[in-house]
Amino acid sequence: MTTHSRRFVPVRPAEKTDEFIVGTRAAEERRNGRGAESNRSGRFEPTERQLLDDGWGSLDTLPVFKTDVQEEHPRKIITTNESPDISFDRSINPYRGCEHGCAYCFARPTHAYMGLSPGLDFETKLFAKPTAAKLLEKELARPGYEPKTMAIGTNTDPYQPIERRYRIMREILEVLDATSHPVGIVTKSALVLRDIDILSRMAKRNLVKVALSVTTLDRKLARAMEPRASTPQRRLDAIRLLSEAGVPTTVMVAPIVPALNEAEVERILEAGHAAGAREAGYVILRLPLEVRDIFIEFLEREYPDKAKHVMSMVKQMRGGKDYDSSWGQRMSGSGPYAWQIGRRFEIATRRLGLNTERRRLARDLFVAPKPQVAQLSLF
Repeated sequence: MTTHSRRFVPVRPAEKTDEFIVGTRAAEERRNGRGAESNRSGRFEPTERQLLDDGWGSLDTLPVFKTDVQEEHPRKIITTNESPDISFDRSINPYRGCEHGCAYCFARPTHAYMGLSPGLDFETKLFAKPTAAKLLEKELARPGYEPKTMAIGTNTDPYQPIERRYRIMREILEVLDATSHPVGIVTKSALVLRDIDILSRMAKRNLVKVALSVTTLDRKLARAMEPRASTPQRRLDAIRLLSEAGVPTTVMVAPIVPALNEAEVERILEAGHAAGAREAGYVILRLPLEVRDIFIEFLEREYPDKAKHVMSMVKQMRGGKDYDSSWGQRMSGSGPYAWQIGRRFEIATRRLGLNTERRRLARDLFVAPKPQVAQLSLF
């Protein structure tokens, strides 16, 4: 392992020769089914580390990337935003990083704030917030709190594999259920079915909506892009079982990647509708900051014959750039190609009867939790 000044060694893909390997890409056996190809340094780091094979087999002794979870104890758990192009103003993230390992995940750059790589670190070095439910209860009890839909799963997935052990999401739902607080959940995991008892109970009071992200119906493509997420069929099964339990469900076609899953838009909507979803949404592929290089490495590894074509189409939907973060365009793109995808989505949803009515969750049932330590009576 060598360390260089970033000024002299810019971030770049690995270079292979007959004699040695230089770069940040990790060998397949070390990645062990992960989504990212490399573990390049985050954008805030003053140095960049690269692997160098010295010919003595030192790379063969490097360990496999295993999932490591650290507990984090923040002072607050509700995050607020004023973004004009999203439908919620508050959210909760039970975890930092995500073991699903989606190659396209727009949340990857947030790991740079922790001094970690948005690549393999993002899906192997995770942070759990075990006090989330207690913090939530405390924040909901504050005088003057006004309830609005709480969004969960907008950054990293609350039902990623480590939730089986930590059960943080379930504890959060228990607080929201007890206080009759509305919540909207986005996930690509069938683990959401574990909490169907709470979700169905909240649904009877019009307090919950669940959106399942179905990126593709192709198992091979799903495994390549989202190596540790639930299979497409299990996500559709989750939509069906939630719908049968009375929980309103949404099918999300996200992200739409040109020349990879773009042709499946109508089929995914049809499958989601058949499973019971009555609302739908879509998001065009987003490649902010470090995600661009990670996604290109994924394309070159899994679909080398399509890599240049995919990125060319991405640029056509982003004003000639790899990404445009402008309000109102970052989700749906711009230009003729993005317009065509949007019209296809609208025609399909109209034909299937999706989005005929947008459910508004109840806000008038909220009951603030009692303070954990009540003031002693003076009499």
